[in-house]
Amino acid sequence: MMIAMMAMAAVANAQFESGKTFIGASVTGLDLNYNGAKKWNIGVEARAGQFIKDNWLLFGQVGYQHIGESKVNDLKIGVGGRYYIVQNGLFLGLNGNYVHETKSYNDFMPALEIGYSFFVSHSLTIEPALYYEQSLSDHKNRSTIGIKVGLGIYLPKNKIQNSVKEAFK
Repeated sequence: MMIAMMAMAAVANAQFESGKTFIGASVTGLDLNYNGAKKWNIGVEARAGQFIKDNWLLFGQVGYQHIGESKVNDLKIGVGGRYYIVQNGLFLGLNGNYVHETKSYNDFMPALEIGYSFFVSHSLTIEPALYYEQSLSDHKNRSTIGIKVGLGIYLPKNKIQNSVKEAFK
């Protein structure tokens, strides 16, 4: 049993090493969040980034969110980072997003998250996370706490470089 635990720790450690690439997507809303507006919403996010140092991930992200039964939609773009606390996949995240809803509403929303990367294969993860987004324009109605669930792909250091080189031969 001890050997199995050590092997799992070695595999997890290799997943968060410097130079690896991360690609992910998540679903938010679905009444698994709360804000002052109390309207049903659903959102999707896409992220891509790279580990700049062991356990330190920097990424860019884009997102879309449909709010309530109206035709109101949020578009967001941002940057962020994660620190993988322990080698089994537990992470803390911090990011900032520019949110555009209408011509009259734009916002900057810093966010915190804590989540877990559960490896279902060597490079594919399921990533549940608890998040808090702080609205700087409308704290009462727009600041949100919620749960999101995503998928992540962790690609080896040279996999993308080799694929690009092969494509342009």
